[in-house]
Amino acid sequence: MSAAAGSALEAQARLEPVPFAALAGWAKDDHAAAYHAFLRSCRALDASASALRPAQAPQADLLAICREALKTPDPGKTEARLFFETHFEPVAVTPHAGSGFLTGYYEPEFQGSRTPDATYRVPLLDRPEDLVTVAQGETLPGLEPGLQAARRTGRGYEPYPDRAAIEEGALGPRARPIVFLSEPGEAFIIHVQGSARIRLGDGSVMRVAYAGRNGRPYTSIGRLLVQQGEIDLETMTLAKLMGWLKDHPEPAKALMRRNESYIFFREASELAPEDGPIGGAGIPLVPGRSLAVDRSLWAYGLPIWLDGQLPLTLDTAEPLQRLMIAQDTGSAIVGPARGDFFFGSGEEAGRRAGLLRHPVRFVVLRPKPRS
Repeated sequence: MSAAAGSALEAQARLEPVPFAALAGWAKDDHAAAYHAFLRSCRALDASASALRPAQAPQADLLAICREALKTPDPGKTEARLFFETHFEPVAVTPHAGSGFLTGYYEPEFQGSRTPDATYRVPLLDRPEDLVTVAQGETLPGLEPGLQAARRTGRGYEPYPDRAAIEEGALGPRARPIVFLSEPGEAFIIHVQGSARIRLGDGSVMRVAYAGRNGRPYTSIGRLLVQQGEIDLETMTLAKLMGWLKDHPEPAKALMRRNESYIFFREASELAPEDGPIGGAGIPLVPGRSLAVDRSLWAYGLPIWLDGQLPLTLDTAEPLQRLMIAQDTGSAIVGPARGDFFFGSGEEAGRRAGLLRHPVRFVVLRPKPRS
């Protein structure tokens, strides 16, 4: 972690070392499952693979631990638990304001077509060639601090168009569709989730993956609907949000445009059907073990212990005491104890993800210094 990131972290949260014995449920978790997810990160870190959305650089200690892990590719549950206990020390992360907070996300699946027709007319766009992604913590001449992308022109750099401008044709021929959907709300949900499975008319499934964004700020339209009194916070679910978007096409169009952020995609033909989508770290995600974190504060590959609740319905929940691996990020995932839990793919994963908006205890497993 850079000195700047360390200072930013300490300014936002209290970091308190705790023993493994203080982590409720630690001994009961499936540490072998967490270990296999950890190995995915380790292989990428060991190969110095490029991240899709770069995060804090991993410490040398984490890289050394990864190389140790790669020597034992298939440990049992007890061996995996002892590995984490040997090489890491738990650090509870308590924000100075508020508490840890956990949401959920998933890989949606919708019907679509590679060519437009009367049913499928809403495009997902390929990454334009004039889009320049600004590295984490940096800026470009002529660009306001905080914008995370720019448009390269003959005069230099300028802010990239926002969602409304792009939908009105601001990209011109640079707007190259890769697939078409039937509902604007479906495309919007894919923008929020960052990936999707598109079931085509011939029965095949096309995978689409994040390829870039316009760098504009993200705004939660679900929060706006709650503020407007359209949906109660207590009964807000992803299904209810999508239903509202479909039933109110004109207000929905204006509402979605209040989120200036716009996502570009590519066809992820390299993914096997059993693979999860590609996360910010550039590797396939693992349902129930991959966690999206604030990439300005944390490195990919860090194990993170979560202690909270996983909702089953609006009224019932089960305990969540699980070791996760930081393998993704998101525009809305901001803060030292903010996480986004990856549920998997399809309708049921989406239902579960849409219910999760809960406080959580957030404990990072910090690499022990190598002697």
